[in-house]
Amino acid sequence: MRNSLRLMIAMLAAVVLFAGACSDGSDNEDSTSTDDGSEASEQSSGGGGGDGPVKIAFSTPGADHGWTAAITTNAEAEAEKWDDIEFTLLEGSNDSAGQVAQVEQLIADDPDVLVILPQEGDPLTPVAQEAMSKGIPVVNIDRAFSDPAAYRTWIGGDNHGIGVSAGNYFAEQLDCSGKVVEIQGLAGISVTEERSAGFAEALEDRCGTGIEIVAKQPADFNPDKGLTVMETILQAQPEIDAVYTHDDDMAAGVVSAIENADRADEMFLTGAGGSKAAMEQIKAGGLYKATFMYNPSMAASAVRLARLIGLNQGMSDLAEPQVPSYITLPASTVTQDNVDDYMSLGF
Repeated sequence: MRNSLRLMIAMLAAVVLFAGACSDGSDNEDSTSTDDGSEASEQSSGGGGGDGPVKIAFSTPGADHGWTAAITTNAEAEAEKWDDIEFTLLEGSNDSAGQVAQVEQLIADDPDVLVILPQEGDPLTPVAQEAMSKGIPVVNIDRAFSDPAAYRTWIGGDNHGIGVSAGNYFAEQLDCSGKVVEIQGLAGISVTEERSAGFAEALEDRCGTGIEIVAKQPADFNPDKGLTVMETILQAQPEIDAVYTHDDDMAAGVVSAIENADRADEMFLTGAGGSKAAMEQIKAGGLYKATFMYNPSMAASAVRLARLIGLNQGMSDLAEPQVPSYITLPASTVTQDNVDDYMSLGF
């Protein structure tokens, strides 16, 4: 009798242990163990915290040149990689008021996460704050909002670093002596201000007053305006040793102006962004000497971050369970010596 009782107790214990094991497995079927014993979610985990796909809405200015076109392409391509993302992209005109209306439309659709590359940071700040106040996290790309409370996460290139890299490059190439021109992007936005500030700081730190910025004017990241702005500067400045432009596409117009004036032998030029066209000119040698990377792959990264935020997950290589609030991508100097290493990243 005692043996039978013991046998029954042992069988019941086995059933309980088996049921517990099954329960543990089903609760964690979307998780795997990392080397340190913690758990990391699989890419195939369901969206919206288990309530369906993550609804990601993306607002960007119109693709008026190569970099902004690549932003759209990269965002769409990244969204297509995930079966737990429901993706909506609205590409507007290059008008802040129009983009505000566009974002209002996206907010009305109640997305899980809103991704915004603003035409200008200041005018888009209130509508981003509106989204945040309604519980819609905002991922801010590139051109920063004027208030950090307007975004959950910011991701962009190192604009100040681009300026510093350019300043250091000019200091070395000119041996801290010469006259330079700066062709800026859109006046008043964070990208332009940081690229300009970093450039001026590096020149002063390295050269004191040895290098003089003889002209500085915005050309709105536009090749046609880059052409007309540079034409005017060339007429006013008989001596120019180098030109720092804030954008590779805009630099195409600046290059045309210099070549049309038959002054390419007097100076060198640098851009920013990392376009294939710029890299081809750098590789060929001549007027275009360098560019500083500001890759539009940041749009793909923004989509990935939005997905993780929507899933209430962190980044797999970090210990913290949430996405960081600020992510700066490094700037790299691309010259004839290393251009082949970066050509595949060109847009």
